[in-house]
Amino acid sequence: MPSSALLHTPAEMPSPDWGFVAGELIQARQTVLPKRLVAPGPDAAQTQAILVAAAAAPDHLQLLPWRFVLVPAGQRATLGEVFAQALWERDPAATPEQLAQAREKAFRAPLLLLAVVDGARGDPEVDLNERILSAGCAVQNMLLMATALGFGSALTSGKALKSDPLRACFGLGAAEQALCFISIGTVLSRKPARVRPPVSAYLSVLGGEGVP
Repeated sequence: MPSSALLHTPAEMPSPDWGFVAGELIQARQTVLPKRLVAPGPDAAQTQAILVAAAAAPDHLQLLPWRFVLVPAGQRATLGEVFAQALWERDPAATPEQLAQAREKAFRAPLLLLAVVDGARGDPEVDLNERILSAGCAVQNMLLMATALGFGSALTSGKALKSDPLRACFGLGAAEQALCFISIGTVLSRKPARVRPPVSAYLSVLGGEGVP
């Protein structure tokens, strides 16, 4: 005789505690340096899930003021040369070792994307800061989905993002800015999780009353 628990229909099953699930996922997210992210990376279905998560970001007037550019394995060498050229343009005295190190950064992490924000797309009344905030939310959604799927991730920036070689390589428009690279992969090793700041470190109350 089946137990009463087995007679429950899916509609009768208790709903997950989404607050707990979300809290655990958010706290589990940790930056793992790209050099510590190795294969295997997300497969096609997992990559799609990560990208779909970006679309849930708040987007005033639905401008879609951001986009992502995937850097496949076949283009890593090209990106490496862009990094080296950007370094050489900033510092013509850069040594061959330094240029090689710049190139090597393009080969880290199995999944690599560039986040781009457009300051002119759609309604000009939507401020650039709001567009960047929307892009940041999209990126965070992607990082959280990657974490949920068991992968590590990192955001990296640097002076190369503003360089002409990189802008040309990624076909950036005049009003577009390269925000950061997103690296995702299997965690080879990780540092101990950093101590999160307490709420009192970043919350104040209008009027000067105590923090709740």
